[in-house]
Amino acid sequence: MAAKFEVYVDKAGEYRFRLKAANGQNILASEGYRQRASAINGIQSVQNNAPDDNRYERKQTVNGKHMFNLKAANGQVIGVSESYESAASREKGIESVKKNAPLAPIVDL
Repeated sequence: MAAKFEVYVDKAGEYRFRLKAANGQNILASEGYRQRASAINGIQSVQNNAPDDNRYERKQTVNGKHMFNLKAANGQVIGVSESYESAASREKGIESVKKNAPLAPIVDL
C-alpha cells in the first residue's frame, strides 16, 4: 500500500483529511473544513509545504511526548502529527511527511 491522503466527514459534519503512511499509520491530520473543496486546498498546501523543513514546528506535549505541526508560508497550521514517544521518532514522522505528501493520491472515504 502506498501513502495516501484520505478525505472524510467527521461526526460534526466537517471535512477532514489525514495522510496515511504506506504501513497504514496516520502521520498527519487536518482541522475541520465546512466544504470538501477547502479540505482539498488544505491537502494541496500540505503537498506544497511538506518538503520545506522550515515549515515544521517541533513541539513537546504536556505529558512529555513529541509532535509537530506543519505550517503554511503564512504561519497557519495545515497539519498536526500524532504523538511520538521520542524526538527521534518525531523526526522520522517529519521525514515520512516530506517524502510521501508531495505525490500522495487523494482518496475519498
